[in-house]
Amino acid sequence: MYRKKCLFVFNPHSGKEQIKPKLLQIIDIFTKAGYDVTAYPTQAREDGYHKVIEDGGNYDHIVCSGGDGTLDETVSGILKANLDTNLGYIPAGSTNDFAHSLGIPKDMVKAADIAVNGEPELFDIGDLNGGTFVYVAAFGVFTDVSYQTDQGLKNMLGHAAYILEGAKRLNQVKTYKVKVTIDDEVYDGDWIFGMVSNSKYVGGMKVLNGRHTKLDDGVFEITLIKAPKNPIAWNETLGCLILGEADGKNVIAARSSKVTFEFEDTVPWTVDGEYGGEYKEVTIKNLARKIALMVKPHK
Repeated sequence: MYRKKCLFVFNPHSGKEQIKPKLLQIIDIFTKAGYDVTAYPTQAREDGYHKVIEDGGNYDHIVCSGGDGTLDETVSGILKANLDTNLGYIPAGSTNDFAHSLGIPKDMVKAADIAVNGEPELFDIGDLNGGTFVYVAAFGVFTDVSYQTDQGLKNMLGHAAYILEGAKRLNQVKTYKVKVTIDDEVYDGDWIFGMVSNSKYVGGMKVLNGRHTKLDDGVFEITLIKAPKNPIAWNETLGCLILGEADGKNVIAARSSKVTFEFEDTVPWTVDGEYGGEYKEVTIKNLARKIALMVKPHK
């Protein structure tokens, strides 16, 4: 009798190393679902990406566990290797924005069950200058917080670590001169933040106009924050962010399948919570319904 093969890629250090006491139980769930399991603990950044590219084609199913970075590596590996396989995800990071949007529970055992016994659904993925991302790409204020925050601090404090690190930056806000083109609209000026997302939550907080977000509709949610010129504009901007609403003046919210950014100088980007490189020009496209992820079965 043929038993299906499952590749289980996981970050053993993610989220306070919470997978360690659950590991045997998770593998038991996979085995009971009819899989022979190969468990692969990642050793360094991009290790999961290379493992999926090299060996993913030998498996009937792939499951990954870790934070958003692990998910990003696994999805990127599947797309790079052009694999036709479903992906299960067991969140184990500090915020797990995309898992929250998918309705995948924080309980790792329940998530493991969905990872192999759920239903596959197709979701959108992003393309940034030819590289892929799962749910968010951003530049500007606070976007480097996640990859510059100490891993030990993340493990101890979780989301609070990002807030503490970000608070240090309030007096260091940098302005970027950039032309943003969204469909036929051009936004040219000084900005402190830009984000392209396909998630209801980013950084543990709801995305502007997130109630309209669908993860399989072929469009992104785009958020732009203009550089405030005076204290009144600062207060208006903060008010928009607190209320989760754009005013069209200080905070712009738009939706599109494509957006381009043209900067005066190279600018660092964050992609799925990790450093994503520096660019002077960025084109982001929506790859509609590109990846099959396991989600909770519909009743």
